[in-house]
Amino acid sequence: MLSLRKRLLPWLALAPIALAASTGAWAETVARYGISMADIPLTTGQPDRGAGAYQFTGHTLYDPLIAWESNIGDRPGKLIAGLATEWKPDAKDPKKWLFTLRQGVKFHDGSAFDADAVIWNLEKVLNEKAPQFDAKQSAQVRPRIPSIASYRKVNATTVEITTKEPDALFPYQLPWFLIGSPAQWEKMGKDWNKVASQPSGTGPFKLDKLVPRERAELVRNADYWDKARVAKTDRIVLLPIPDAVTRGNALLNGQVDIIETPAPDMVPQLQAGGFKIVKNVTPHVWPYHFSTYPGSPWTDIRVRKAANLAVDRSAIVQLLNGLGQPAKGQVDATSPWFGKPSFDIKYDLKTAKALMAEAGYSPQKPLKAKVIIAQGGTGQMLSLPMNEFVQQSLAEVGIQVEFEVVELENLYLHWRSGAKGDINASKGISAINLGYVTADPFYGITRFVNSKYVAPNGVNWGGYADKEVDAKIEQLSTTFDVPTQNKLLADIHQKMVDDALMLWVVHDVNPHAISPKVKEFIQAQHWFQDLTTIRM
Repeated sequence: MLSLRKRLLPWLALAPIALAASTGAWAETVARYGISMADIPLTTGQPDRGAGAYQFTGHTLYDPLIAWESNIGDRPGKLIAGLATEWKPDAKDPKKWLFTLRQGVKFHDGSAFDADAVIWNLEKVLNEKAPQFDAKQSAQVRPRIPSIASYRKVNATTVEITTKEPDALFPYQLPWFLIGSPAQWEKMGKDWNKVASQPSGTGPFKLDKLVPRERAELVRNADYWDKARVAKTDRIVLLPIPDAVTRGNALLNGQVDIIETPAPDMVPQLQAGGFKIVKNVTPHVWPYHFSTYPGSPWTDIRVRKAANLAVDRSAIVQLLNGLGQPAKGQVDATSPWFGKPSFDIKYDLKTAKALMAEAGYSPQKPLKAKVIIAQGGTGQMLSLPMNEFVQQSLAEVGIQVEFEVVELENLYLHWRSGAKGDINASKGISAINLGYVTADPFYGITRFVNSKYVAPNGVNWGGYADKEVDAKIEQLSTTFDVPTQNKLLADIHQKMVDDALMLWVVHDVNPHAISPKVKEFIQAQHWFQDLTTIRM
């Protein structure tokens, strides 16, 4: 017995060390993320609270058929395979698209992803008579996939989607359509409210805990089908902190590890405290979208041009402490879709005043307009200070702006209704300030100028209609050659700028502030950011 004890002593001495090392290896890594929203976006499959919400409860928990590449920092992301490995239009009928589905993928609940699941999810948001139809989710995604006319299962691994007309840009709509588990909906008693706390997608994270307006905890899906995109952190805790200063203080005080959209005034303090400010080229613009319907104060192109010339964008960038860049249109001037507009958007107070005088207005006899804006939120940058700056700038040239200030999700209701919708018209609202993602041709350009997408059929909010633009969009819909597509898009954007369809102010740079505890975070050249890249 004694000899056995002697033989075991060296191993017994090492046991606590081995246990400690083992415990350290198993310690959960946690990243606490302060997001600029007042609440956690919908977790049931189609997030609310705007495009920015997709990076939090969209592309984390779920996957689309076609995905955006949002984990690359040194070039713009492109469309890549998601739950579909291949997609192509039918050679005989370009309105029909065939999607070959990825095999072997499981939802978080263990059920299989297949063609039936795709059809079930399309019915969920497009067929009001379907038992699984969810009005909340439908409201979010239906305007983003307006081309879909019908769909059918070809076999277990193939789905056919038919568009209303030929649409070469249709694939760009599909990253917005996310796919959840039909089996989980059944398991939760066919109750979407219950699904919200126990959702099931195929994404790189699973939802572990949801406390509305307080937090959502996402845990790594170790069995995620895309091994190159398995999350580098075990747990991401999303904390809604809508106020930028409060977010910054939470980072300084160690309550969170990463925040989006830090308050510009706090940037020097954050940097002095050892926190890193990261930003990148971002396809996103902060404009005022004008109504062009009869009776709108913005129907006169001289007024729209004057508004664009009245704003000193470099001063706004300074207000943002460099966290932005002046806009000369819907897309950046380096974009292949920019074109060669004759109207040069810049700060020119003298010309702005002359245009207003020509239109019959002055600071003493101002044109009056009501603009609806958000208190804040992802994509709205420094909403109130920036809007106040624009308000003062427009007043200098004889445009007196009154604001209707609402919470971001309320703003989206006004946006989807269009300027002619009663929710806007009854209040005299003639312009809306809403940040727009400009990453793809449909989402950035054509949906705002296509007369077929006048709200509520789409988000042509101001009712813009131009035969020349419609003809180019028609041509674009059957053009599958990318250089030709780019030329047509440049022509359309050029017309948007020359018509001063919006008051374009600045492009966002999607800034984040991160703690030294964060060892890795890839800031993509995209509006979406991939939370799987966060490593603690």
